[in-house]
Amino acid sequence: MPESGGALALCLNLNRTTAVVIRQIDHRLSALHGLSLNDFTILHVTDQAPQGKLRRGDLAAHLGLTASAVTRLLLPLEKTRLVDRLPDPRDARVSYVVLTDAGRERLADARPSAAQISEDLVGRLPAGQVQVLTAALAALA
Repeated sequence: MPESGGALALCLNLNRTTAVVIRQIDHRLSALHGLSLNDFTILHVTDQAPQGKLRRGDLAAHLGLTASAVTRLLLPLEKTRLVDRLPDPRDARVSYVVLTDAGRERLADARPSAAQISEDLVGRLPAGQVQVLTAALAALA
């Protein structure tokens, strides 16, 4: 078997690191706020969107998921009334994701925890290295 180096090593390490990060954040956010990392990300991205609403397709593109995967992720958030579906008055094929008051409140409660969990995970890295990694990962996405 050829030795893993360069790009392959990066991708394999990225895969392993992603699994560790997701598991840690999921475990802690779920225990504290009843949210998974995907739930938190959806709430955060929607909150940051212009006018606080986002087309489902745009949310899928931002998350790097298919539209059907986003629909599956949104169902429990809709059932727990953290997000709502807002139809486009001009195009019946388009709907937007918006946060409910409960969703904004849950997000506000969870943000400090998510920031602390993230700091716990990457805090041992020098700040410059965190900036370089952040830029590199953004470029890959």
